[in-house]
Amino acid sequence: MIRTLPALFALLFAAPLLAAPAGQQTLFNFVRPADVVKVATQDASLPQYNAEQTPEGEVLRRITFNPAAEPSLVLSPQSGVWDWSQSSAMSLRIQSAMDWALTLYVKVQSSDGKTLVSRIDLPAGPAQTLLVPLQANSPLSQGMKAGPPMPITVDGQRVMLAGSAGELDRSQVVSVTLSMIQPAAPQSILLERFGVQDSEPVLKAAYSELVDAYGQSNRARWPEKVSSDEQLKVAAAKEQQQLKGWLAERDKAGLDKFGGWTKGPAFDASGFFRTEKRDGRWYLVTPLGHPFYSLGVNTVTPDNSQTYVAGREWMFGALPKAGEPFDKYYGSGDNRGGNGADVGRGFNVGRWYDFYGANLQRTYGQACDPAAQAQPCTAQGFDQARWVSHTLDRLQAWGFNTVGNWSALQLVGADRVPYTLPLSIIGDYTSISTGIDWWGGMPDPFDPRFAMATERAVAIATRDHRDDPWLIGFFADNELAWAGPGNDAKSRYALAYGTLRMTTDVPAKRAFLKQLRDKYRNEDGLSKAWGIQLAGWELMEDPGFEPPVPNPEHPEIEADFQYFQKTFADAYFKTISDALKWHAPNQLLLGGRYAVSTPEAVASCAQYCDVLSFNMYTLKPQDGYDFAALRGLDKPVLISEFNFGSTDRGPFWGGLTPLAREEARGPAYATFLKQAMAEPSIVGVHWFQYLDQPVTGRLLDGENGHFGLVGITDVPFQGFVDSVRKSNLAAIQQLGRKAEKAKVAQAATGSQSQ
Repeated sequence: MIRTLPALFALLFAAPLLAAPAGQQTLFNFVRPADVVKVATQDASLPQYNAEQTPEGEVLRRITFNPAAEPSLVLSPQSGVWDWSQSSAMSLRIQSAMDWALTLYVKVQSSDGKTLVSRIDLPAGPAQTLLVPLQANSPLSQGMKAGPPMPITVDGQRVMLAGSAGELDRSQVVSVTLSMIQPAAPQSILLERFGVQDSEPVLKAAYSELVDAYGQSNRARWPEKVSSDEQLKVAAAKEQQQLKGWLAERDKAGLDKFGGWTKGPAFDASGFFRTEKRDGRWYLVTPLGHPFYSLGVNTVTPDNSQTYVAGREWMFGALPKAGEPFDKYYGSGDNRGGNGADVGRGFNVGRWYDFYGANLQRTYGQACDPAAQAQPCTAQGFDQARWVSHTLDRLQAWGFNTVGNWSALQLVGADRVPYTLPLSIIGDYTSISTGIDWWGGMPDPFDPRFAMATERAVAIATRDHRDDPWLIGFFADNELAWAGPGNDAKSRYALAYGTLRMTTDVPAKRAFLKQLRDKYRNEDGLSKAWGIQLAGWELMEDPGFEPPVPNPEHPEIEADFQYFQKTFADAYFKTISDALKWHAPNQLLLGGRYAVSTPEAVASCAQYCDVLSFNMYTLKPQDGYDFAALRGLDKPVLISEFNFGSTDRGPFWGGLTPLAREEARGPAYATFLKQAMAEPSIVGVHWFQYLDQPVTGRLLDGENGHFGLVGITDVPFQGFVDSVRKSNLAAIQQLGRKAEKAKVAQAATGSQSQ
């Protein structure tokens, strides 16, 4: 039921209103309304007499969103349209009337049906001026996944710059809708001025000098934040003493040189890592024949922390000039990939800077002695050997036993910590869109060029590692788009839909059509099975062919989709498995690092891979997949990525599993690992990642998350590291106890059989 409010409202307070910011055009005032804007509500209440004075002295009006599908407030012109072509943002003075943050949605629509949408995470506290850009704009437009914390203070007022997506004709605006999605109970906000203004000054204020000389955020303080080179050196010396003690404890822990539990049952020693199921539990087994639980860290490398500076130098407070110390850490790149991860991103090409490299030199570099040299000397830069030794000390002292994916090859050549490697299959083979395409389309395994690319990738990857006992195994690609972005049938079978939309020069489509022709013989058989009227078989060969949605009346549709997706996955994993068995027969194939998947893809991986691997960004593994279904496949499982982040240590993104504060990360890690150990099929978990991402976004895709063990300054987050270490050591002890039980059970079984 939509109710239109009277044109005029009574004013309860005579208190003066705060002046509007400079450059703002006020179209409507909720406290002192005039007959200039139509105001309507749906499943929301805006009584005539409810103006309120806040503790800060502002007078605002209350609107309450009632429990409903989408309660809303709609603002529209009294006649005609609004011409906002000279303005860059819609503005709204707003405050949460609750003691907690609220999630609101703003929709701006023009007369041509175009719509601009914005999600607003409105914090509790005083009022702020909300700005919604009238052209699609987000932190990604500025080159980073998440922007600086909001609100900010500009000219003495709290301002909240929102992101927006979509398209709008600014000269023909017909409505602004403010709504909530399914509130469980009545939720209230307070409103005052509604209008438009220029957002450029606020944008500059929000993003100017975000980053200090050490690569840290200038927008907050935290215990590990560095303010001087001396502080870096003191922290490094203190850490070194701590590592010595922890490593001495590790030497007494009863582990073989690979990190396997020496007090457990005796497995066959093959000289390489392998898997074995015993007493209902899956194990990784070290080359020496001991049970091993893989506790890994991904992206342990000094070469993944650069950030683009070209075109946005104004975001950095202290970049070195040419000839100044640390100018050697500039470089250039181009990350215009054209895939889903790059859509809408600005600042992805040109000059970059490596704050992490500069900080390593500040901390560990030795000043030169001009008197000892005939030629002018330069200070020592990055010391790779020192970094490798120190990093491996850290990993082992913190209870980790695996160098995870995308890590520096210098680490894996040290023969100290087992490691994994990626098989990144790149080539000119055909790819198929499933709608996500985050890292690109799905490779067509029916394309002969895919087999050639696989052979080349495997040959190169295994060349120096095929006989290395420290290698646990290889991953097959990473986060392929096996399914679409939603939960509907078209997403579930996006691979089948995407294939049929292609032209017949695509090998996967020819394979799919052959499957259907072999089954149904002609268009009449297919038409009957699918409930369609296919006038001619050749119509399926046309590009853009859209098959029907699976339905109970025609179960063959879903059966055909499933069969095709299984044969697709079979072709993909068999190609990789065959190549790996040829080039490195002793090494494990660790699965496809699923971020999205289908049952067909997982079943196929179970058939051709030694281990199933999943990237799970959930509070516990059991939230990420149906483990009952996995147990039916009877394969060991590796959690190849997980993490927990927060936004109170510098970088602005809390990751895919954000927590409210830093102190919650350690308990979340402990819970996740405990739950993983409780699942008999899981043989390891790998944390993503070693370092925090740059505040202004990594080169690859602009991600700027705080979920590292170590900051951009190379200073560990001590509280988190302490907690992680305790959890890791407890997990190894737990594995030992489980292995001891299996040993006793095995011995008992053996004595009974004699």
